[in-house]
Amino acid sequence: MDGVYVGKAGPDAAADSGWLLGHFKPPGDLRHSAEVEIKWGVHPKGERRARWTNGEKRTALLVLVSGRFRLEFPEGDVVLAERGDYVVWGRGVDHSWCAEEESVVMTIRWPSIPGYAVRPADVRPADVRPADVRPADDRAADNGVADDGGAEP
Repeated sequence: MDGVYVGKAGPDAAADSGWLLGHFKPPGDLRHSAEVEIKWGVHPKGERRARWTNGEKRTALLVLVSGRFRLEFPEGDVVLAERGDYVVWGRGVDHSWCAEEESVVMTIRWPSIPGYAVRPADVRPADVRPADVRPADDRAADNGVADDGGAEP
């Protein structure tokens, strides 16, 4: 069918570190978009983002599909514990995250900005503590890392 793409989130997401739609898909692919990015994030218990985002330029919506997922923001944490719990944050709000239980989350963020790279080194298992975990009042300090969504979010 022309103009229709049918897929499965799990296998399709595995090809691009969880991302299903965004500027990074090839031009001509229906999943190519400069307006929005969508991620199907599957995170084992204890997985965490190694670094805080810095200078976030997008708005994001993260929805819990299953599990228990903690979003960390400079002014406090948000725990998503029931299917359908979600959080929205705007431009300029940096974040980090941790999967408190094995979790599946869907993240939508906009616009889709080239230059934000998905870097596997920015995600760590629970037993590897990042060097830059800081108290809440210092979390948004410059670390030079682009957001991957963690699912990201």
